Amino acid sequence: MDFEQENSVWVIGHRNPDTDSICAAIAYADLQNHLSETKYEPKRAGNLNEETKYVLRKFKVKIPVYVDDVRTQLKDIAFRRTIGVNSSISLKRAWELMTTSKVVTLPITDENNELLGLIVNGDIAESYMDVLDTRILAQARTPYKNMVETLNGTILVGNEHGRYIRGKVIVAADSLPMAEESMEKDDLVILGDRESMQKCALKHNASCLIICGGTQVSKQIISEAQDKECVIISTPYDPFTVSRLIMQSMPIKQFMRTKNLKKFDIEDYVDDVREVMSKARHRDFPILDHDGCYIGMISRRNLLNMQKKRIVLVDHNERQQAVHGIDNADILGIIDHHKIGSLETPVPVMFRNQPVGCTSTIIYQMYLENGVKITKPIAGLLCSAIISDTLLFRSPTCTELDKQAAEKLAEIAGIDMERHANEMFRAGSNFQSKTAEEICYQDFKTFTAGEILFGVSQISAMSREELDEVKERVLPYQATIMDERKLDMVFVMLTDILNESTELICRGKGADEAVERAFYKQKINDGFRLRGVVSRKKQLIPELLDAIANES
Repeated sequence: MDFEQENSVWVIGHRNPDTDSICAAIAYADLQNHLSETKYEPKRAGNLNEETKYVLRKFKVKIPVYVDDVRTQLKDIAFRRTIGVNSSISLKRAWELMTTSKVVTLPITDENNELLGLIVNGDIAESYMDVLDTRILAQARTPYKNMVETLNGTILVGNEHGRYIRGKVIVAADSLPMAEESMEKDDLVILGDRESMQKCALKHNASCLIICGGTQVSKQIISEAQDKECVIISTPYDPFTVSRLIMQSMPIKQFMRTKNLKKFDIEDYVDDVREVMSKARHRDFPILDHDGCYIGMISRRNLLNMQKKRIVLVDHNERQQAVHGIDNADILGIIDHHKIGSLETPVPVMFRNQPVGCTSTIIYQMYLENGVKITKPIAGLLCSAIISDTLLFRSPTCTELDKQAAEKLAEIAGIDMERHANEMFRAGSNFQSKTAEEICYQDFKTFTAGEILFGVSQISAMSREELDEVKERVLPYQATIMDERKLDMVFVMLTDILNESTELICRGKGADEAVERAFYKQKINDGFRLRGVVSRKKQLIPELLDAIANES
């Protein structure tokens, strides 16, 4: 039986997500769940900033699940849901299960579905070929019910749930003197219809008699066996066949593999699994769930049928900004309002890119185009995203379409935009409890200019005083950012929302010169004062890209 694959589509924004990235993902998933039978799920590729947390709390919307990598995992693959077997079943039964299920490996589990071991068909074949000690049946603590099942027999005396735990296996010959010489206490004796031989076995205190040929057993023998607590099993098979089959009644626990098992977690990535498989001789490998319980088996063949994660990207189309592993995902669509970036797809996809101030404005349009009613929480999220991205319409990226969308959404959500904007921005500029790392990465993006890789963090606040305090903490941390992200340059925008200005601080060889060429400004007290510059996308990045590319 195959494991049912997850069949959802993930909607996800960029790493270090801002309010638009999160709200756009939630809203687009909601829209598609109204239009499609496929399940769409919003995800996030990084930690939320305080502004976004405030927005989600206000409109009582769950935080999307965090995803750090979208490479294919075992849970994306159809694998066999082979049921685990009990360690006490017989070798014969295990072989039958392998044959009927067309598998070569059986997982052995306990009552809690925890994996105890594995047995492969080679282990069973080897047990048949080996010259086994005549006491191995007892050493294996073989259940009598296994013997009954293997020999197609009937238990005449004793409890089938008991186990054979002492003695050796012997086949009583036709010669009574020879049989008497070989019999010992607790032996398991295979014999025929001769009552004298049966009495002899009981006289020597045998633990079990297996009487062949379907012979009728006398009441006297049954009575004596009961008195001596000797098990009697009747089988239609002849002594030769019984002596051949009896070893197949041993529990698989005696032969199962328990050490150095190669097993995988359902969340493991296929790339890692494939590497492990390439170094192992096994054909099948067990898979465990989140609780460490066995759920199925996977083979190399299953990896050929893997399904990549299906992704819709919102608010970005740059590989450097995308969630890890994006090259191994199946991108179904992109919705964005930034410049066309570096992402490539092997086939055409739905790509919607508009020169507006916010991705959520585009998604608002898509609701209207498809005639889907916007609920109050979704309206609140979309409106908040537009307010955030356009700095309440102060940003030069803001268009008339953004304003119209925000006004209509505010009406649906029942909010006053000015008041809501102040609450959002104040929540976002509460830096007291944050580390320099959290402040810098709350809205951070990377860009490429030729062979130069640089990062830009934007930190917005309602007052210059707040930004001056943040600046002192951020300045020394820039070196750490460069080292962690392997960047050539790093820029930090300290944006004063009310005064619509930015102080730009930077680090890296050629960074100061690039800013000077881009804005014709001189550095003052560790930074560049850029009046009227509040948009990273429209006012800063184009100028920096041009200045870095044209470095003389």
